[in-house]
Amino acid sequence: DVQLVESGGDSVQNGGSLTLVCIASGLNVSSSCMAYFRQAPGKERERVAALAADGRIFSTNSLKARFTISRNNAKNTLYLEMNNLKIDDSAMYYCATTRSEYCYTRAQSYEVWGQGTQVTVS
Repeated sequence: DVQLVESGGDSVQNGGSLTLVCIASGLNVSSSCMAYFRQAPGKERERVAALAADGRIFSTNSLKARFTISRNNAKNTLYLEMNNLKIDDSAMYYCATTRSEYCYTRAQSYEVWGQGTQVTVS
C-alpha cells in the first residue's frame, strides 16, 4: 500500500518559517507527481505546490515567492519550505500524490493523501 506520513507542522509567529516533511512508502517520489495542499476551516482544499516526476514545479503564483517544494529521492521524501509565514497561511497541510507522473490542480485527481499536519500562524 502507498502511505504518506507528514510532519513539521507547528505554531509560529507571523514572519516565521517552517519546513514540512512527507515520507512516502509504496511508491517512488521521483516517479510520481507529489503535491502539497492546504485547507483552512470553511475553505476549499487548495493546491500549494506540486512536483512532477520530470522535475517540473507547479506553484500557486501568490505563494511561489515564499514556498518551495522539493524532494530527496534517496530518502523518498517530499519537502515544503515555507518562509515569511502569514496569518492567512494557517491551515491543515496535506501531502498527496496522483500515483502517476502527471500533476493536476484539482484535489480530486490525487489518489493518496497523508494525514495532514497543522500550521498555525499568529
